[in-house]
Amino acid sequence: MSDILMPKATAVWLLDNTSLTFTQIADFCGLHYLEVKGIADGDVAENMRGVDPIAGGMLSREEIRKGEGDDGYKLKKAASKIAHIPQPKRKGSRYTPVIRRQDKPDAVAWFIRNHPEVSDAQISKLIGTTKSTINNVRDKSHWNSPNIRPVDPVTLGLCTQIELDEVIAKSADKRRKLEAEKAEKFEGPGLAPAQDEASAYEAEEKPAEDNGGNVSADDIFKNFS
Repeated sequence: MSDILMPKATAVWLLDNTSLTFTQIADFCGLHYLEVKGIADGDVAENMRGVDPIAGGMLSREEIRKGEGDDGYKLKKAASKIAHIPQPKRKGSRYTPVIRRQDKPDAVAWFIRNHPEVSDAQISKLIGTTKSTINNVRDKSHWNSPNIRPVDPVTLGLCTQIELDEVIAKSADKRRKLEAEKAEKFEGPGLAPAQDEASAYEAEEKPAEDNGGNVSADDIFKNFS
């Protein structure tokens, strides 16, 4: 699975702004070919706002041009420019300005929808909320549930992009396990593995037997004996 942040939102942007193939986008974002096709058809991630991987430092324009010029080219993720910068360790709970505290349930809802692999303890530490608030948002018993909308914590100003990336990266192994369990649950033991190539979904036409147009009564009723 790819470690691209917000893969579906990234796929939305690539579909809208490039001429890359579904297979190339699926490979780069860590999605299945059919998921990307569903996004293009409007069946998946409907009304999702695209995330620019160039602005986020995940992909370069030169790499996109290479992919657009060669359908078989696999996009390579850009090297992080901030991965080597050490981040100071924060002691104690995070302080959140009063004006931002009402946005925490929206951030919690975003984690629940987009990154279920992140634990409640990680969410609590990252945005400075409580486990009871997380549980209330999850089971929709929060007093403001009708107005809660999933919004990422960076947009809300509750944490930095570096901090969010670090938390998601730590939970990557857990996400892979969740995806594998989900695939096993929906595919079932008797189904053949899905094909990633578009050509695999093209129907094969079986030529009809040619008997020269001569059909006798014996030919028609031979199977009823």
